[in-house]
Amino acid sequence: MIDATINAATNAAMRLLSPGGRNARLTILIYHRVLARPDELQPDLPDAAAFDRQMQWVADTFNVLPLDVAVRRMNEGGLPHRAAAITFDDGYADNLTQAMPILQRRGLTSTFFISTGYLDGGRMWNDTISETIRRCRQDRLDLTELGLGVHALATLDDRRAAIQALQRATKYLPQAQRQQAVDALAHHAGEPLPRDLMMTTAQLRALRDGGMQIGGHTVTHPILARIPPAQARAEILDGKAQVEALLQQPVTLFAYPNGVPGRDFGPEHVAMLRDSGFDAAVTTAAGSADRHADRFQLPRFTPWDKTRQRFRLRLAMNLRERGRTVAALGASPAA
Repeated sequence: MIDATINAATNAAMRLLSPGGRNARLTILIYHRVLARPDELQPDLPDAAAFDRQMQWVADTFNVLPLDVAVRRMNEGGLPHRAAAITFDDGYADNLTQAMPILQRRGLTSTFFISTGYLDGGRMWNDTISETIRRCRQDRLDLTELGLGVHALATLDDRRAAIQALQRATKYLPQAQRQQAVDALAHHAGEPLPRDLMMTTAQLRALRDGGMQIGGHTVTHPILARIPPAQARAEILDGKAQVEALLQQPVTLFAYPNGVPGRDFGPEHVAMLRDSGFDAAVTTAAGSADRHADRFQLPRFTPWDKTRQRFRLRLAMNLRERGRTVAALGASPAA
Protein backbone atom coordinates (compact mmCIF):
# COMPACT_ATOMS: atom_id res chain seq x y z
CA MET A 1 0.00 0.00 0.00
CA ILE A 2 2.77 2.43 0.94
CA ASP A 3 4.79 1.55 -2.20
CA ALA A 4 1.71 2.00 -4.41
CA THR A 5 1.07 5.42 -2.88
CA ILE A 6 4.70 6.44 -3.39
CA ASN A 7 4.60 5.23 -6.99
CA ALA A 8 1.41 7.16 -7.75
CA ALA A 9 2.81 10.32 -6.15
CA THR A 10 6.03 9.96 -8.11
CA ASN A 11 4.28 9.54 -11.45
CA ALA A 12 2.12 12.59 -10.78
CA ALA A 13 5.15 14.66 -9.76
CA MET A 14 7.12 13.62 -12.84
CA ARG A 15 4.26 14.61 -15.15
CA LEU A 16 3.92 17.98 -13.46
CA LEU A 17 7.57 18.87 -12.84
CA SER A 18 9.31 17.36 -15.87
CA PRO A 19 7.43 18.21 -19.05
CA GLY A 20 9.11 18.57 -22.42
CA GLY A 21 9.80 21.65 -24.49
CA ARG A 22 10.34 25.16 -23.18
CA ASN A 23 9.24 24.26 -19.64
CA ALA A 24 11.40 21.14 -19.42
CA ARG A 25 13.75 20.47 -16.54
CA LEU A 26 17.04 18.55 -16.75
CA THR A 27 18.13 16.12 -14.04
CA ILE A 28 21.90 15.46 -13.93
CA LEU A 29 23.02 12.52 -11.82
CA ILE A 30 26.48 12.44 -10.21
CA TYR A 31 28.53 9.37 -9.33
CA HIS A 32 32.19 8.74 -8.52
CA ARG A 33 32.78 5.01 -8.30
CA VAL A 34 31.10 1.66 -8.96
CA LEU A 35 32.74 -1.15 -7.00
CA ALA A 36 32.98 -4.74 -8.14
CA ARG A 37 31.56 -5.85 -4.80
CA PRO A 38 30.25 -4.14 -1.64
CA ASP A 39 32.84 -2.50 0.60
CA GLU A 40 31.93 -2.61 4.29
CA LEU A 41 34.37 0.19 4.99
CA GLN A 42 32.72 2.52 2.44
CA PRO A 43 29.07 1.43 2.34
CA ASP A 44 27.89 4.56 0.54
CA LEU A 45 29.74 3.57 -2.64
CA PRO A 46 27.48 1.52 -4.95
CA ASP A 47 28.65 -1.87 -6.10
CA ALA A 48 27.94 -3.15 -9.61
CA ALA A 49 24.70 -4.88 -8.65
CA ALA A 50 23.33 -1.77 -6.91
CA PHE A 51 24.40 0.48 -9.78
CA ASP A 52 22.77 -1.86 -12.30
CA ARG A 53 19.48 -1.66 -10.38
CA GLN A 54 19.71 2.13 -10.27
CA MET A 55 20.42 2.37 -13.98
CA GLN A 56 17.40 0.18 -14.70
CA TRP A 57 15.28 2.56 -12.61
CA VAL A 58 16.81 5.56 -14.39
CA ALA A 59 16.20 4.05 -17.82
CA ASP A 60 12.60 3.26 -16.88
CA THR A 61 12.00 6.77 -15.52
CA PHE A 62 13.99 9.19 -17.70
CA ASN A 63 14.95 9.98 -21.25
CA VAL A 64 18.75 9.93 -20.82
CA LEU A 65 20.81 12.11 -23.15
CA PRO A 66 24.54 12.84 -23.49
CA LEU A 67 25.23 15.88 -21.35
CA ASP A 68 26.31 18.15 -24.21
CA VAL A 69 23.19 17.27 -26.19
CA ALA A 70 20.99 17.79 -23.13
CA VAL A 71 22.47 21.23 -22.42
CA ARG A 72 22.07 22.34 -26.05
CA ARG A 73 18.50 21.13 -26.26
CA MET A 74 17.70 22.70 -22.88
CA ASN A 75 18.96 26.08 -24.07
CA GLU A 76 16.92 25.72 -27.27
CA GLY A 77 13.76 24.76 -25.38
CA GLY A 78 13.75 21.31 -26.98
CA LEU A 79 14.33 18.83 -24.15
CA PRO A 80 12.10 15.76 -24.00
CA HIS A 81 9.95 15.17 -20.96
CA ARG A 82 11.75 13.58 -17.98
CA ALA A 83 15.16 14.50 -19.42
CA ALA A 84 18.31 13.36 -17.62
CA ALA A 85 22.07 13.01 -18.03
CA ILE A 86 24.52 10.84 -16.05
CA THR A 87 27.98 11.95 -14.91
CA PHE A 88 30.99 10.55 -13.06
CA ASP A 89 33.77 12.57 -11.41
CA ASP A 90 37.52 12.02 -10.94
CA GLY A 91 38.50 9.16 -13.27
CA TYR A 92 38.42 5.89 -11.31
CA ALA A 93 39.35 2.71 -13.16
CA ASP A 94 36.09 1.07 -12.11
CA ASN A 95 34.27 3.65 -14.24
CA LEU A 96 35.51 1.61 -17.20
CA THR A 97 35.55 -1.90 -15.76
CA GLN A 98 32.27 -1.78 -13.80
CA ALA A 99 30.16 1.23 -14.79
CA MET A 100 30.58 1.29 -18.57
CA PRO A 101 29.40 -2.29 -19.26
CA ILE A 102 26.26 -1.63 -17.20
CA LEU A 103 25.58 1.65 -18.97
CA GLN A 104 26.06 0.01 -22.37
CA ARG A 105 23.79 -2.91 -21.47
CA ARG A 106 21.07 -0.47 -20.42
CA GLY A 107 21.50 1.64 -23.55
CA LEU A 108 22.72 4.62 -21.53
CA THR A 109 25.61 7.05 -21.87
CA SER A 110 27.52 9.12 -19.33
CA THR A 111 30.01 11.97 -19.13
CA PHE A 112 33.19 11.22 -17.17
CA PHE A 113 35.09 14.19 -15.71
CA ILE A 114 38.79 13.41 -15.42
CA SER A 115 41.46 14.86 -13.10
CA THR A 116 44.46 14.18 -15.31
CA GLY A 117 47.13 14.27 -12.61
CA TYR A 118 45.96 10.91 -11.26
CA LEU A 119 46.03 8.94 -14.51
CA ASP A 120 48.55 6.10 -14.78
CA GLY A 121 49.12 5.26 -11.15
CA GLY A 122 48.10 8.32 -9.19
CA ARG A 123 45.99 8.22 -6.06
CA MET A 124 43.66 10.87 -4.70
CA TRP A 125 44.21 12.15 -1.17
CA ASN A 126 40.91 10.81 0.16
CA ASP A 127 41.77 7.32 -1.07
CA THR A 128 45.12 7.48 0.69
CA ILE A 129 43.16 8.04 3.91
CA SER A 130 40.64 5.25 3.38
CA GLU A 131 43.20 2.72 2.14
CA THR A 132 45.55 3.50 5.03
CA ILE A 133 42.79 2.93 7.57
CA ARG A 134 41.80 -0.28 5.79
CA ARG A 135 45.33 -1.70 6.12
CA CYS A 136 46.34 -0.33 9.51
CA ARG A 137 46.85 -3.20 11.96
CA GLN A 138 46.61 -1.10 15.09
CA ASP A 139 43.49 -0.72 17.23
CA ARG A 140 44.34 2.89 17.96
CA LEU A 141 45.95 5.43 15.66
CA ASP A 142 47.72 8.39 17.24
CA LEU A 143 48.14 11.18 14.68
CA THR A 144 48.72 14.04 17.10
CA GLU A 145 52.11 14.74 15.50
CA LEU A 146 50.20 15.54 12.30
CA GLY A 147 47.61 17.62 14.11
CA LEU A 148 44.93 15.04 13.28
CA GLY A 149 44.11 13.63 16.72
CA VAL A 150 43.74 10.08 18.00
CA HIS A 151 41.39 7.56 16.37
CA ALA A 152 40.06 4.22 17.55
CA LEU A 153 40.28 1.44 14.96
CA ALA A 154 39.14 -1.58 16.96
CA THR A 155 35.83 -2.08 15.10
CA LEU A 156 34.47 -1.55 11.62
CA ASP A 157 32.40 1.39 12.88
CA ASP A 158 35.55 2.88 14.42
CA ARG A 159 37.35 2.66 11.09
CA ARG A 160 34.45 4.21 9.19
CA ALA A 161 34.35 7.05 11.69
CA ALA A 162 38.11 7.55 11.45
CA ILE A 163 37.95 7.83 7.65
CA GLN A 164 35.17 10.38 7.82
CA ALA A 165 36.88 12.41 10.53
CA LEU A 166 40.24 12.47 8.74
CA GLN A 167 38.69 13.42 5.42
CA ARG A 168 36.77 16.26 7.07
CA ALA A 169 39.89 17.45 8.89
CA THR A 170 42.07 17.55 5.78
CA LYS A 171 39.72 18.47 2.92
CA TYR A 172 40.11 22.24 3.26
CA LEU A 173 43.74 22.35 4.24
CA PRO A 174 46.03 24.13 1.74
CA GLN A 175 46.70 21.64 -1.02
CA ALA A 176 50.40 21.10 -0.29
CA GLN A 177 49.76 20.76 3.45
CA ARG A 178 46.94 18.28 2.84
CA GLN A 179 49.15 16.15 0.62
CA GLN A 180 51.97 16.19 3.17
CA ALA A 181 49.54 15.10 5.89
CA VAL A 182 48.08 12.16 3.96
CA ASP A 183 51.51 11.08 2.72
CA ALA A 184 52.69 10.96 6.34
CA LEU A 185 49.52 9.08 7.30
CA ALA A 186 50.23 6.45 4.64
CA HIS A 187 53.24 5.20 6.60
CA HIS A 188 50.80 3.78 9.16
CA ALA A 189 49.32 1.37 6.60
CA GLY A 190 52.18 -1.09 7.10
CA GLU A 191 52.17 -2.05 3.42
CA PRO A 192 52.12 -0.31 0.03
CA LEU A 193 48.85 1.37 -0.92
CA PRO A 194 47.13 0.53 -4.23
CA ARG A 195 48.18 2.48 -7.31
CA ASP A 196 45.54 1.14 -9.68
CA LEU A 197 42.45 2.89 -8.38
CA MET A 198 42.50 5.52 -11.13
CA MET A 199 42.38 4.98 -14.88
CA THR A 200 45.36 4.59 -17.15
CA THR A 201 45.50 6.63 -20.33
CA ALA A 202 44.68 3.46 -22.28
CA GLN A 203 41.57 2.95 -20.13
CA LEU A 204 40.55 6.57 -20.69
CA ARG A 205 40.71 6.04 -24.45
CA ALA A 206 38.74 2.80 -24.07
CA LEU A 207 36.07 4.71 -22.17
CA ARG A 208 35.80 7.21 -25.01
CA ASP A 209 35.83 4.43 -27.61
CA GLY A 210 32.98 2.78 -25.71
CA GLY A 211 30.73 5.71 -26.55
CA MET A 212 31.21 7.68 -23.36
CA GLN A 213 31.81 11.43 -23.17
CA ILE A 214 34.92 12.89 -21.45
CA GLY A 215 35.09 16.22 -19.64
CA GLY A 216 37.61 18.28 -17.70
CA HIS A 217 38.05 18.21 -13.92
CA THR A 218 41.39 20.06 -13.48
CA VAL A 219 44.79 18.39 -13.09
CA THR A 220 45.10 17.80 -9.34
CA HIS A 221 41.51 18.31 -8.14
CA PRO A 222 42.17 21.41 -6.01
CA ILE A 223 39.40 23.39 -4.35
CA LEU A 224 39.57 26.33 -6.73
CA ALA A 225 38.48 28.90 -4.17
CA ARG A 226 41.44 27.95 -1.96
CA ILE A 227 44.21 28.55 -4.51
CA PRO A 228 45.43 31.73 -6.28
CA PRO A 229 43.51 32.72 -9.43
CA ALA A 230 46.50 32.13 -11.72
CA GLN A 231 46.91 28.61 -10.34
CA ALA A 232 43.18 27.94 -10.69
CA ARG A 233 43.25 29.03 -14.32
CA ALA A 234 46.27 26.80 -14.99
CA GLU A 235 44.54 23.81 -13.36
CA ILE A 236 41.46 24.33 -15.56
CA LEU A 237 43.33 24.96 -18.81
CA ASP A 238 46.04 22.34 -18.32
CA GLY A 239 43.52 19.67 -17.44
CA LYS A 240 41.53 20.51 -20.55
CA ALA A 241 44.64 20.52 -22.78
CA GLN A 242 45.90 17.20 -21.40
CA VAL A 243 42.62 15.38 -22.06
CA GLU A 244 42.42 16.91 -25.52
CA ALA A 245 45.96 15.77 -26.29
CA LEU A 246 45.28 12.24 -25.06
CA LEU A 247 42.01 11.84 -26.96
CA GLN A 248 42.65 14.13 -29.93
CA GLN A 249 39.25 15.77 -29.56
CA PRO A 250 37.82 18.93 -27.98
CA VAL A 251 36.83 19.00 -24.30
CA THR A 252 33.85 21.29 -23.80
CA LEU A 253 32.38 20.16 -20.46
CA PHE A 254 33.75 20.75 -16.95
CA ALA A 255 33.00 19.70 -13.37
CA TYR A 256 34.12 21.90 -10.47
CA PRO A 257 36.21 19.90 -7.96
CA ASN A 258 34.19 19.37 -4.81
CA GLY A 259 31.72 21.64 -6.53
CA VAL A 260 29.81 23.56 -3.83
CA PRO A 261 28.93 27.05 -5.17
CA GLY A 262 30.37 29.88 -3.12
CA ARG A 263 32.49 27.58 -0.99
CA ASP A 264 34.53 25.61 -3.53
CA PHE A 265 34.36 27.98 -6.48
CA GLY A 266 33.29 31.56 -7.10
CA PRO A 267 32.21 33.87 -9.92
CA GLU A 268 35.81 34.34 -11.03
CA HIS A 269 36.07 30.61 -11.77
CA VAL A 270 32.80 30.65 -13.69
CA ALA A 271 34.27 33.48 -15.78
CA MET A 272 37.46 31.48 -16.38
CA LEU A 273 35.43 28.63 -17.85
CA ARG A 274 33.43 30.95 -20.09
CA ASP A 275 36.71 32.31 -21.46
CA SER A 276 38.41 28.91 -21.89
CA GLY A 277 36.46 27.17 -24.61
CA PHE A 278 34.01 25.27 -22.43
CA ASP A 279 30.31 25.10 -23.28
CA ALA A 280 28.94 24.10 -19.87
CA ALA A 281 29.96 23.15 -16.32
CA VAL A 282 28.37 21.22 -13.47
CA THR A 283 28.38 21.72 -9.71
CA THR A 284 27.47 19.48 -6.78
CA ALA A 285 24.51 21.62 -5.70
CA ALA A 286 21.34 19.54 -5.70
CA GLY A 287 18.48 20.46 -7.99
CA SER A 288 17.52 20.43 -11.65
CA ALA A 289 18.03 22.95 -14.46
CA ASP A 290 15.79 24.67 -16.99
CA ARG A 291 16.48 26.90 -20.00
CA HIS A 292 16.97 29.90 -17.70
CA ALA A 293 19.77 28.18 -15.74
CA ASP A 294 23.38 29.31 -15.97
CA ARG A 295 24.86 26.57 -18.14
CA PHE A 296 28.19 27.05 -16.29
CA GLN A 297 26.58 26.22 -12.94
CA LEU A 298 24.32 23.26 -13.65
CA PRO A 299 23.17 21.36 -10.52
CA ARG A 300 23.60 17.63 -10.00
CA PHE A 301 22.08 15.10 -7.66
CA THR A 302 22.40 11.47 -6.57
CA PRO A 303 19.48 9.69 -4.89
CA TRP A 304 20.56 7.24 -2.23
CA ASP A 305 17.40 5.24 -1.57
CA LYS A 306 17.56 1.46 -1.91
CA THR A 307 14.08 0.75 -3.32
CA ARG A 308 12.74 1.66 -6.75
CA GLN A 309 9.79 3.64 -5.42
CA ARG A 310 11.77 5.77 -3.00
CA PHE A 311 14.62 6.22 -5.49
CA ARG A 312 12.20 7.64 -8.05
CA LEU A 313 10.41 9.74 -5.45
CA ARG A 314 13.71 11.30 -4.36
CA LEU A 315 14.42 12.22 -7.98
CA ALA A 316 10.94 13.68 -8.39
CA MET A 317 11.46 15.81 -5.28
CA ASN A 318 14.79 16.99 -6.68
CA LEU A 319 13.00 18.36 -9.74
CA ARG A 320 11.47 21.02 -7.51
CA GLU A 321 14.88 22.47 -6.63
CA ARG A 322 16.63 24.91 -8.95
CA GLY A 323 20.16 24.46 -7.62
CA ARG A 324 22.27 26.97 -5.75
CA THR A 325 24.66 29.18 -7.74
CA VAL A 326 27.29 31.76 -6.85
CA ALA A 327 25.00 34.48 -8.25
CA ALA A 328 22.26 33.37 -5.86
CA LEU A 329 24.77 33.65 -3.02
CA GLY A 330 25.40 37.34 -3.70
CA ALA A 331 27.98 37.37 -6.48
CA SER A 332 27.42 39.30 -9.67
CA PRO A 333 25.61 37.17 -12.27
CA ALA A 334 27.78 35.96 -15.13
CA ALA A 335 26.97 37.35 -18.55
